Amino acid sequence: MTHALEVTCRALWKRTLWFFVGLGTVGTGLTAVRMTLRGPDAGLGVGLLLAGVSIVSLHRVTAEVRADARGLHHRTLLRRRSVPWYDIADVRVHVKYTNTSRGEEARRVSVLLRDGHRRMLPLPHSRSLHDPDFDAKLDGLRALHRRHGAPESTHLPVISSRTAGRGWAGLLGVCVLLLVCAGVAAWFVPSAATNERERKSATPCTEATPATERRECLTTLPAVIARTDANRPKQKSWLYFADDRPVRRLAVSHEDARAFRSGDSVELTIWRGKVREVAGKRHVWREHIPTAGEAAVIAAAFALAAGYPGAQSLLRLRGRRLADDEVLPSALPFGGVLVGTALWLLPLCYLHPTTLPTSPATVAWATAGASATFALLILAWRVTGVRKPGNGVAGKAAEQGREAHLAARFLEHTDYNPHGFGTHIVLGDGPPAVTPHSGPGRFAARRIPVERLTLQKVRRVRGSDGDIVPRSWHIAELDDAGEAVRLAAAPADLTRIVHELRAAGTPVDAVNCEA
Repeated sequence: MTHALEVTCRALWKRTLWFFVGLGTVGTGLTAVRMTLRGPDAGLGVGLLLAGVSIVSLHRVTAEVRADARGLHHRTLLRRRSVPWYDIADVRVHVKYTNTSRGEEARRVSVLLRDGHRRMLPLPHSRSLHDPDFDAKLDGLRALHRRHGAPESTHLPVISSRTAGRGWAGLLGVCVLLLVCAGVAAWFVPSAATNERERKSATPCTEATPATERRECLTTLPAVIARTDANRPKQKSWLYFADDRPVRRLAVSHEDARAFRSGDSVELTIWRGKVREVAGKRHVWREHIPTAGEAAVIAAAFALAAGYPGAQSLLRLRGRRLADDEVLPSALPFGGVLVGTALWLLPLCYLHPTTLPTSPATVAWATAGASATFALLILAWRVTGVRKPGNGVAGKAAEQGREAHLAARFLEHTDYNPHGFGTHIVLGDGPPAVTPHSGPGRFAARRIPVERLTLQKVRRVRGSDGDIVPRSWHIAELDDAGEAVRLAAAPADLTRIVHELRAAGTPVDAVNCEA
């Protein structure tokens, strides 16, 4: 790879991929011959698996991305495309965090076109936080774009699941799927109510009951348990009856199987052709029949679960004017609304699955619950609003002789923040300092060299800041004697820290706040 003239990205482990291509092709061919001679059998699944392995390996081994002065060229198994640099607005990175504690994350490169379309490149990609080869190729693509194109961003846009640039179609699809599940569960409520009502109204059969009506009445038959199979708790356990009468065996829970003994005389209650109850001297087993209340609760639970991806989609729609790499507010406040709604809605659905509440107590219950949900919804809407940098109200200045520990992080490793150890900044009773604790005191504190720092601008959190920075915080970009340093804190705390740094001698008069 020549950094200034051309960047070429090809698949790694090409020999291994070609081996899997050949293995899958040969295996698929042998499976096809076997099916032709003997017909479909269990080998069909193996053949389909090998065919899938072959196609995926062939797709990866034929992928290639090449960039030169003329533009960006990429190809896959079925498609070739070329885009000139002047049609590309930005080269971006898509990040999917898998295990940040181990430095594991999936990274891919995409391009944003001038017409607003986005294209994901097949290469390069990486599954490590520190991958020199991926970083070198990414730097080469960006260098060619700067030389032959006109990038819209001066920084590297990083798109993650927390940023505004991540699509919302998948979230909306999950929301619709959960609503469909809620509708299916609600469709079973009337039939469950009818079945429950008929089961409660069923009476024992008598000698005068016609044979055509015995299915709807309760038939009792004596039986003897031959043996029991008490399997593991998550597996079915069985009761076996002597002489296979009236049935050979009956599936029960692990606890019920352990409660019965071989040779126990029991009485079986049969309704609609199935054993509904086994009554012995020591234990009674009853089949669980789903009730209308349970079906209504399941339907309501699915509907409430659909509210969370719906809220996430709403937040993405609300933040559509933000830059693609800016982090959106968290949807957890709406999750709290859904949990609070479940506390009063689920019991109400269980008690009144098919009828509207009529008693004064129930009506008051529903009214109070709906009012509380509405109030929580308004509060969640206000909390998840996008706050522009610079709108935080300055906190109260540190009083003389008193200390204040504010949660804040320098995102770079510096001499006053070695290995990113600082979690708070202490103000008052001395110069501003970084500490690894929330106080009290200045134990292990490191003084911030305010004489070296110059505030450049304050902005919202971006995807490149990592997932350790809370969504609601803001970032202050500082110049530390020529080195870029980022300071993250809550908006009001960041405003207060900036005020204290200015009072301590930091030249921050020319601060720029990004919208």
